[in-house]
Amino acid sequence: MAFVEFQNVHKEYRMGDSVIHAADGVEFQIEQGEFVVVVGPSGAGKTTVLNLLGGMDSCTSGKIAVDGREVSACTDRQLTEYRRYDVGFVFQFYNLVQNLTALENVELASQICKEPLSPRKVLREVGLQERINNFPAQLSGGEQQRVAIARALAKNPKLLLCDEPTGALDYRTGKQVLELLQQTCREFHRTVVVVTHNQAFAAMADRVIAIHSGKVQKMVCNPNPVSAERIEW
Repeated sequence: MAFVEFQNVHKEYRMGDSVIHAADGVEFQIEQGEFVVVVGPSGAGKTTVLNLLGGMDSCTSGKIAVDGREVSACTDRQLTEYRRYDVGFVFQFYNLVQNLTALENVELASQICKEPLSPRKVLREVGLQERINNFPAQLSGGEQQRVAIARALAKNPKLLLCDEPTGALDYRTGKQVLELLQQTCREFHRTVVVVTHNQAFAAMADRVIAIHSGKVQKMVCNPNPVSAERIEW
C-alpha cells in the first residue's frame, strides 16, 4: 500500500441548481519520502486535492488514505487531530502572527503537537538563526516564508503540504524556498507535496501529478529529478 492513496475521489459543490465537480474521480499514489509536484492551470482542482489530502475538506465520495489511515472516513474530531499531528501546511501568503517573533511563531505550532522539534533548531536549519527575535514586518518575504516552513516542520509532520509557496516571492527568493523544500524532503525524509501552476517545477519532482478540470490528466515518476537550483522559469 502506498503512503498516500486517492481512489476515485469526488468533491462536489452545489451553487443553486448547478453542481461543480472540483474533483472528478481523482486517483493517484504517493510513496513515503517523495517530493511531489501537483501541477495544472488555475481552477483545475489542485487546491481542492490539497485541501482533501490535508483534511481541511471532506470528499463527496471515494477513499483517501495516508500511512494506512483512511482519512476520508474520519470524523470532524479525528480530522482536527490529523491536521494537528500529521500535516504541516505552507501557504502562499505566510499566515504568520504579526505580533509574535519568528521564534514565537514557530513555538506556537510546536505547542499543539505530540513530538515537536526544537523551534530554535528548526529556525537554524532554515537559515534564520540570526533573525529569531525579529517580527514578521522586520523580515523579507523570503524570510517570512522560511519562518512559515520552519513552523510547519516544527510539528514534525508526516506530510508537508505547500500551496503555491513561491507565488508571492521574486524569482531568486522563490528558488531559495524551493531549494529549502527539496532539502527538507531529502535530508529529513519528509513527504513533500507542492501545488503550483508553474510547469517548470515538475523537473525537480520525484512524482508529477498533472490535474485538469478536476481529473488527473497524467502521473509521471521522474527517475532523475534535478536540483531546485537548476530550475528556470
